Amino acid sequence: MEGNAGLSLAQCRERLAAASEAVRVLGDVLWQAPSGGGPDGLAGLLSEVDALGMACDAGRVAVVHEAMNRGETSGGSAAMTTVQWVRHHAPSTVAGGAGTVVAVAQAFQKRTNAPVKEAVEAGRLPVGSAAAVVSEYEQLRPLLGDLMQEPALTTLIDLAVDGGPKACRKVRPFILATYGAEGVLQDQQTIGKAFIRLSQPADTGAGTFEYRLTLDVEGKAILEAALGPLSAPRPTDGERDLRTSDRRRGDALVTLVRRAVAAGEEVSKTNKTTLLLTMDYDDLKAGLGAATTLGGLDAGTHLAPETVRRLCCDGSVIPIVLNGRGEVVDWGLERRYFTDAQTKRLWLRDGACTYPGCDAPPQWTDAHHLVHWADLGPSNLGNAALLCERHHTIVHTRRLAGRVVRGPLGERVEWDLTRGSYDELLARRAAQEPA
Repeated sequence: MEGNAGLSLAQCRERLAAASEAVRVLGDVLWQAPSGGGPDGLAGLLSEVDALGMACDAGRVAVVHEAMNRGETSGGSAAMTTVQWVRHHAPSTVAGGAGTVVAVAQAFQKRTNAPVKEAVEAGRLPVGSAAAVVSEYEQLRPLLGDLMQEPALTTLIDLAVDGGPKACRKVRPFILATYGAEGVLQDQQTIGKAFIRLSQPADTGAGTFEYRLTLDVEGKAILEAALGPLSAPRPTDGERDLRTSDRRRGDALVTLVRRAVAAGEEVSKTNKTTLLLTMDYDDLKAGLGAATTLGGLDAGTHLAPETVRRLCCDGSVIPIVLNGRGEVVDWGLERRYFTDAQTKRLWLRDGACTYPGCDAPPQWTDAHHLVHWADLGPSNLGNAALLCERHHTIVHTRRLAGRVVRGPLGERVEWDLTRGSYDELLARRAAQEPA
């Protein structure tokens, strides 16, 4: 921060000493502050002290940054690490924070982090939030388009300024959808499916059992949409529902399983598990951007386009398609999904998941649009095929084409397992359409 306000180092030290003395005696003079919460009262004074604290954090990082550049943090007879050097000379960091100071000071040595450095020195961005921005940006940068790195970093900084480290860490899907290289959000969410886990029950010895559940972003969005209505507090005879939030969610999960089991051979659909998604139509058709979930406990989750195309086969998911001006052009209800009667006929026709080599029973499958709903595919039996959850995902991810063919034993679904065969199908359809 050399040259700021034209102060010399000696003058800076004088002002630091004066500020330290002012803070030390502050408690003795607080009685003079007027009441009422105005800028001259306690509220205004707290804001000033907070700004001073942020400035001190920034100054601590600046000193460490300079010491690292000079090699002072790694030399000498003490042979301390940089973190140990900070703890030794800044005793307040012994209880925590030295690592953050060092991480941010190291980050400032990289030219790409110059906007973060400027935000910290300007007093906009606390050091803790700066550390979160730097960490998140390091992970995101290889996934961003060449011209999108700077605006992505600016967005991260703005989010961290307003919402702190937590807000910065929660926006990865939004950043990838907005600034990421083509298809990167879809790739990241597809990779996430490999980490889905549900453990065997662990007996706690107290008549209860523990499970560990890991879901991808799609599974989380669907589960939260289903749990939301069922886990709301439910007063009984005018008395409050005293169950904790976790207890209500556990009860709701058991209710969901009971409903699924009770459905048996019936087609189970209920509007209580509806998931609302908004997405620009051009993005949906081109496979760009992301859809955003609406309402419930999981509002604001971003789902990649191919994931949305697959979910559009499901009657419990309603896509709200927008035009370039943000106006609703399709609410996603009119003949979008297959009726119960159509689904039962598919169960009889296909008998199981139609993906080659899979025999998942029909009650555990989805009715898939062979020509996707987003590509104006109709919801009729000639454009339908049963697919289990796993193969439904694979068909959309690999862009596979299927068709209904008639053979000696009746109609069956035939799949072209060549990657991108669905895009070739769309190209052939477009060539056949009149100009």
